[in-house]
Amino acid sequence: MTTPALALDDVAFTWPGQGGFSLTCPAFVVAPSERVLLLGASGSGKSTLLSLICGIVPATRGRVLVGGTDLGTLGTGGRDRFRVEQIGVIFQQFNLLPYATVIDNILLPLRFAPKRRTRAGVAVTEAARLCTALGLPGDVLHIQAGRLSVGQQQRVAVARALIGAPPLIVADEPTSALDAATQDSFLRLLFDRTTEAQSSLLMVSHDERLAPRFDRVLHLADLVNTERSAA
Repeated sequence: MTTPALALDDVAFTWPGQGGFSLTCPAFVVAPSERVLLLGASGSGKSTLLSLICGIVPATRGRVLVGGTDLGTLGTGGRDRFRVEQIGVIFQQFNLLPYATVIDNILLPLRFAPKRRTRAGVAVTEAARLCTALGLPGDVLHIQAGRLSVGQQQRVAVARALIGAPPLIVADEPTSALDAATQDSFLRLLFDRTTEAQSSLLMVSHDERLAPRFDRVLHLADLVNTERSAA
């Protein structure tokens, strides 16, 4: 039986404090190389769910398994190391280091991930190949990230997530700032690169127009239950 790229089993989490937000997810599985879109509006539990999947916070109950590894068996440092090895994250705001060069931004995960570094081979060569594949100009590697256009910064963020072929890519609203034509081009490039790396892709968005492009589409409200306790 093939091990899922991601599996959530009877997961629950509550943010501490008065008026705390709680989330439960009975079951969720992403298969190897599958492209899954989660549709959800602001306040639907998206950030909490992604934090659980990426091991930023531990589940209060249940199991979060990435590639068969139960994140609940790892301490805080262990989850951090595991995340950078096994998960490529594309943030909504990109989270690039603006004064660092493009190449330094792309190679940043490899500083903390020996296995991912090995999979990348010659890292600078791989970074340059990803930039070319993502439609970035050939001289971009040594430009400060903050000097790039929004669209170029987005592609750098994708290259950073893909370097070293992590088995799971998690994308948080990566197309929200793009017009329809640029969005289509971006998704095509992202799908091509994740297919090449045989990585699973989990994307969260509020945009239902993206649905036809994915193997499977779920509404976050059908996947998780949320509750906010009274103050």
